[in-house]
Amino acid sequence: MKALLIAGLVLMATPCLAQQSVPRIPFDSVADFPKLPDGMNFGEVPGVAVNSKGHVFVFTRSNSASGPAYAPTAAQLLEFTEEGDFVREIGKGLYAWAFAHSVRIDKDDNIWAIDKGSDMIVKFNPAGRVQWVFGRRKESAEAETRPWEHLNPPLPPVDGLFREPTDVAWDSKGNTYISDGYINSRVAKYDMHGKWVKSWGEPGTEPGQFHLPHAIAIDNNDNVYVGDRTNHRIQVFDTDGKFLRMFAITAPPDTTTRAVYGATPTGDRLTQVIGAPNSICITPGPNQVMFVGETTFPGRIFKVALDGKVLGVIGKSGRELKEFSGAHGLACPSENLIYAAETANWRVQKLILRPVTE
Repeated sequence: MKALLIAGLVLMATPCLAQQSVPRIPFDSVADFPKLPDGMNFGEVPGVAVNSKGHVFVFTRSNSASGPAYAPTAAQLLEFTEEGDFVREIGKGLYAWAFAHSVRIDKDDNIWAIDKGSDMIVKFNPAGRVQWVFGRRKESAEAETRPWEHLNPPLPPVDGLFREPTDVAWDSKGNTYISDGYINSRVAKYDMHGKWVKSWGEPGTEPGQFHLPHAIAIDNNDNVYVGDRTNHRIQVFDTDGKFLRMFAITAPPDTTTRAVYGATPTGDRLTQVIGAPNSICITPGPNQVMFVGETTFPGRIFKVALDGKVLGVIGKSGRELKEFSGAHGLACPSENLIYAAETANWRVQKLILRPVTE
């Protein structure tokens, strides 16, 4: 009886790895979106978010890049209207800016920026004024100020401090969840007042462990979805960190496509990157769906039911409009409107999805 129970738990925790055949979703990409001021260009674009007014926030490694060739400052937060007109820059020259990673908007239209380089998460109010800061950057006066090393065994995590954080999300009670990704491999939880509650996770491949928790999102039922990128899976937890289930996306890529930069993965390496969750967003409203962006190759975006069933695929690898490379950030204000931030292609695409025809 005990053996049967253990076997059942293993099956429940194992993501589905059979190849998935999914329909292609027709879509359009709005040309020349957004409109940048004369002389300004994006750098790599790791983050995009949308507020209740439809305004689009872009976190980019762009014009603020300064310093030495190694480890320069590269973070700039920009706001645009829904039509793509430039509104303002937020936090120009901010102390936390080092290496942009993601941006999110909460239910009150506060703007949250996650900076991988400074190990900080910054909450701005809608006017663009700093409200809260989480974590602390290394001091420039310290001799040890240098990038984190990926040690084995890893450094022990510290409550309230982060090492290369990646993303942020909130539950229905206003608690904050931060994916503390590249070094600590955990999820940190704060309450609605910004007080530390707990963390869960550690490096590894077992259920509840992570190998680069790169994206995080929460549905209407307060299920916490963590994009465990290098483990090629999305894990689902309750708000206390209890593991519920996990799933993987395994749809084979278009064999005619090639990587935008570097060698196109083949064999085992291709298997590792197919469906690796680079970015996640969940639509609002009563009938929620998830969109998941792959890494630079195969580079696609997937529409996924919250139970893990893949409903469709959007785009393919490439440089042209309607192609993707490094969909590092996604915002989905509705099931038919998606904003995709691309690191390799240095842009944001505004995507309008059309119905799938049989």
